[in-house]
Amino acid sequence: MSLGNPPEEERPFQDELDKDREDLPSIGDALARARAAAGLSVDDVSNATRVRVAIVRAIEEDDFGPCGGDVYARGHIRTLARAVGLDPAPLIASYDKRHGGRPAPTLAAPIFEAERIRPERRGPNWTAAMVTAIVAVVGFAGFTAFGGDSDGTDRAQVAEGPEASVSVTEEPTREPAAPEPAESAIAAAPRDKVVVKVGAPDGRSWISAKDSSGRVLWDGVLEEGDSRTFQDDTRVDLVLGNAGALELHVNGEKIEDDFRNGQVERLSYTKGDPAAG
Repeated sequence: MSLGNPPEEERPFQDELDKDREDLPSIGDALARARAAAGLSVDDVSNATRVRVAIVRAIEEDDFGPCGGDVYARGHIRTLARAVGLDPAPLIASYDKRHGGRPAPTLAAPIFEAERIRPERRGPNWTAAMVTAIVAVVGFAGFTAFGGDSDGTDRAQVAEGPEASVSVTEEPTREPAAPEPAESAIAAAPRDKVVVKVGAPDGRSWISAKDSSGRVLWDGVLEEGDSRTFQDDTRVDLVLGNAGALELHVNGEKIEDDFRNGQVERLSYTKGDPAAG
């Protein structure tokens, strides 16, 4: 068996495989370009996906070592691609070609035959038998001691006595929980607060919402068809990653806008709007 270089006839195949890997598009470059086109920073993507900044930067440089393995690398690629508006399938396929494809499935362990597991024969349980006999003797002695006279008079009186009353404690009636207000009701809240409803009828978008104190109300990707409602006593600040796909209602009124797909908008709304602050 040869342990040296591969035979000459195998080298062209290896060279062709190496060339195919070199021709594959850069996964990190594709993610970085899409992020820049969406107007998002690395911190924005990290906040939206919960992927650490160091890992986002490493993936954009085609360094998948910090991911911790192929399974985690594929998951991070898929998450980042969706956050910047890319189809993750081609990127996952490119990763598999570069790194040898998905691991082969592990075969399940063989099932043991039923006849190999035989019930263990056990001898008589003398301890249980002795306990049973003692209980029977004690029960008989108690019955004799408290049973009354041999003519059965006391026992008859006990049998004819009034039935024992059974106390039943009724469970206290619980008041039904008040239903949570629907988003439409929240959108029509009183004017002493600012209420902002963000919907995504035309596509997905990353959004971030903060109240007047800077506290994050929500930070994530709003999927197509979903909506979120935010409110504060003074002001609500928004960052919209794909503003053209979103629809805004402020204090119950729809905001007319000319946002475009991929456009990043930073908005603030206060009591008395729908005029942008």
